[in-house]
Amino acid sequence: MRRPRALVLPALPESALAHLREVADPIEVPARPSLGFTDEQLADLVVETGATVLLTDGDRVRASVLSLDLDVVAVMGPPTSVDLALAAERGVPVLHARDRDPDAVAELTLALMFAVSRHIVSADREVRRGRVYKGKVSPAQRHRGRRLTGRTLGIVGLGQVGRAMRWRCEGLGMRVITCDPHVPEATHTLPALLAEADVVSLHVPLTAETRGLFGYAEFSAMRPGSIYLNTSRGALHDLTALVDALRWGQVGGAGLDHFEGEWLDPSHPLIRLPNVVLTPRLGEATGESREEAAEALVADIARLLRGEELAPAESA
Repeated sequence: MRRPRALVLPALPESALAHLREVADPIEVPARPSLGFTDEQLADLVVETGATVLLTDGDRVRASVLSLDLDVVAVMGPPTSVDLALAAERGVPVLHARDRDPDAVAELTLALMFAVSRHIVSADREVRRGRVYKGKVSPAQRHRGRRLTGRTLGIVGLGQVGRAMRWRCEGLGMRVITCDPHVPEATHTLPALLAEADVVSLHVPLTAETRGLFGYAEFSAMRPGSIYLNTSRGALHDLTALVDALRWGQVGGAGLDHFEGEWLDPSHPLIRLPNVVLTPRLGEATGESREEAAEALVADIARLLRGEELAPAESA
């Protein structure tokens, strides 16, 4: 039986490459477009290299690629660049790094919570611009924040990330309440949580049921001046409703790490709000997260090539 050839587009740690070599011959591509290959470019590359295993990260995998004889397409990160319906129709297995790094996501969520509550980003800008005493008002008065110790954190979604947030915030001296209809140990319903929480942190997967989970009704039900955090998915909330709640002061601040389409238009009204901290999906942007995701993905590729069953994914 011919040994599979694996076209490796993202940079993988040497440990993951070593494990991949146990089941396939890796082919690395040194010159890769900054935004990834188009479907047609990638199809040409697969044909040229004779690869039957494809490891990608943001490259377009559509009809041209999926018409080829592939054993598997593996994606570092969410498989949003892959036509999943067409892959299923053509019998091409699609793998992706299934397990989130709950510690890394929880740490970024904490960073956003502190940045919003203590006005860290706006204060940093003033120091850099030499405008610390603008308007003859002291920075301690202008950037007066709120102490989180003794406040109530409401966690919506008690999966791996929600649990990682819970023990960290309990260690900060916060009272933690939780909402998750699928977890018996959750303490509150969503309306009860919104009525009590000073900080609401959203950690649920995006499904048909959770899409638009937070809209005008939910933001209006939050305690006036409370903080809203979302490091899960942008589609979980109505962005227009959030902007209005921030403008009215119903929501006192927000920290967001994700936007629909992975992009927020620079002209969007959210950009102009000073009580918002925005990051471009950095929840798992750590070296440790990348290495662990690569190792897990390669392990799944090896299992599939050997005809073994894959372990079920855990809830985020």
